[in-house]
Amino acid sequence: MADPRAFISFDFDHNEESRMLFVGQCKNSSTPFSVQDWSSKSALPQAVWESSISGKIGKCNLLIVLVGKTMASATGVAKEIAMAKAQNVPYFGVYVDGADSNSTLPTGLARNRTIKWTWAGVATAITQMMGEGKNKV
Repeated sequence: MADPRAFISFDFDHNEESRMLFVGQCKNSSTPFSVQDWSSKSALPQAVWESSISGKIGKCNLLIVLVGKTMASATGVAKEIAMAKAQNVPYFGVYVDGADSNSTLPTGLARNRTIKWTWAGVATAITQMMGEGKNKV
């Protein structure tokens, strides 16, 4: 698989540790894919955040949403999904931190595009995303 650029969307206030674990595992040599994390690593003023994040998402092949239990309060995640959609960047979700199919999803993320955190499942979803949206050849 090519080296896709992925923007990792997550609840900055509640799922930072999951983001670090997810990205760290992606760098593990036994993981069946490679992802570059272009997500913001610090809180930014709103206007700077929107401009910076929209630009980063537009430069990515896909957006991966880490879906924790507190997604209802993660308004930035819903904005990032909307930015991806507006720029034809395909996206999918991965349940983290005990979230599951009964957990609230952020606005714009479909349940049938949200998966359990298994590397085989994530690899399959990334392969699918590389054939969708702006990645279509």
